[in-house]
Amino acid sequence: MALDMKYFEEMEKKIPKGKVRTRFAPSPTGYMHVGNLRTALYTWLIARNAGGTFILRIEDTDQGRLVEGATDVIYKTLAECKLDHDEGPDVGGPVAPYIQSERRDTYGKYARLLVEKGHAYYCFCEKADSAEDTGEFDRAEDLCRSLSPEEAQARVDAGEPYVIRQRIPAEGTTTFHDAIFGDITVENKTLDDQVLIKRDGMPTYNFANVIDDHLMGITHVVRGSEYLSSAPKYNLLYEGFGWDIPTYVHCSPVMRDAQNKMSKRHGDPSYEDLKDQGFLTDAILNYVALLGWSPRGDIAEKEVFSLDELAKAFDLAGMSKSPAIFDIEKLTHFNALYLRAMSPEDFARVAKPYIRETVKGESLSAEEIAALLQARCERLTEIPEKVAFFQELPEYSAELFANKKSKCTPEVAKEMLSSAIVVLDAVHTWNEGNIHDVLTGLAEGLQVKNATVMWPVRIAAAGQAVTPGGAIEICKILGKEETLRRLKLGLEKL
Repeated sequence: MALDMKYFEEMEKKIPKGKVRTRFAPSPTGYMHVGNLRTALYTWLIARNAGGTFILRIEDTDQGRLVEGATDVIYKTLAECKLDHDEGPDVGGPVAPYIQSERRDTYGKYARLLVEKGHAYYCFCEKADSAEDTGEFDRAEDLCRSLSPEEAQARVDAGEPYVIRQRIPAEGTTTFHDAIFGDITVENKTLDDQVLIKRDGMPTYNFANVIDDHLMGITHVVRGSEYLSSAPKYNLLYEGFGWDIPTYVHCSPVMRDAQNKMSKRHGDPSYEDLKDQGFLTDAILNYVALLGWSPRGDIAEKEVFSLDELAKAFDLAGMSKSPAIFDIEKLTHFNALYLRAMSPEDFARVAKPYIRETVKGESLSAEEIAALLQARCERLTEIPEKVAFFQELPEYSAELFANKKSKCTPEVAKEMLSSAIVVLDAVHTWNEGNIHDVLTGLAEGLQVKNATVMWPVRIAAAGQAVTPGGAIEICKILGKEETLRRLKLGLEKL
């Protein structure tokens, strides 16, 4: 049965042309791991840098691996990261549908077209998929490869189950070009006749990818370097159809250490995990951008980039062939920079839920507590523990009152606290200015350094040696009544 070429001509007419088009094409299999997020980011940056189009496509051909709710995770992550897509399942576009399972008929038609062109064939052999994956496939043993088109078609018409395989040339070599790795040549005899259409009529990942990338007008294909070995087969498919080959951009892997790639199985964090560990989305994105890419020219030394700055600066020439090591300490450093650069209002907004985990009392201002934390915090998850003392005075030992630098001994602390209770009790308007004035006035009157008064007041007020903020700020937030109660408890200890 001859194919209707009109269908293919109509499909060609729909393909957008004339500008850079990139796609992020995740499988909905759960979380968004760091390597996946980096692919999404680089794909978005290439499009934005060129004033092009960024497309989201959902690759759900492997129905067995799908995870319920995973597509929502993809949408949510892209939205949080501000990686907005111009076309996709939720926003539509000129080459819809953007979900592979909804394009099923298309793949079958193109596979049959490839059979007709002599670059694919019907295979009726019983072969387990696992034999394909382990490379135990020997082309010479496949008798179906030499069936005449008429014979093969007759068996298809008779209802015999089949797969459609790519017909790789037996001789010669295939060369493909990658924007990062340059030209790579392989001998055709090392490539297997991969399955394009499975017995259930669903396409394999490798085939669906090529068809969709062509029909969606994709100009740059960004993916992990683990796909380098598949690229010659993609090239042969493009050539078999007589199509232009897109620019390949294979990214080097993200590693946990020099030997091991990052993987969820080994407990390496996904984007969601990093958020849960108290990292800001902007800091995560900035750090991930530098895992395999570095700025050049007059911004070569720059480390901190907004998303807009990244889009302006990003170029393929800055990408590296070497694997990138994911370093949680370096990410923590970025996170601290981002937290400090926020406006006090924005910081208070993100810090508040963490403050309220341990500071439940509404009389204790989350905004005032946040102001103490901003310069002293590297991850948001450190906050609950740092500020718990506001809610409840922890158990502490009188030994904390001794401090050489502040010239404070338990005896001195006792004298300072007794006097501080008296002067603080006399404060009418409880604000930082007044608290400051009476405590520094006390130090002056007693002819001691300010620190000699402040140290025991802070220890008694907080019950711990290290606190965000000093004595004055802590007393102000606690309020007059609670401050005096705590100072008297401290005096009893002494």
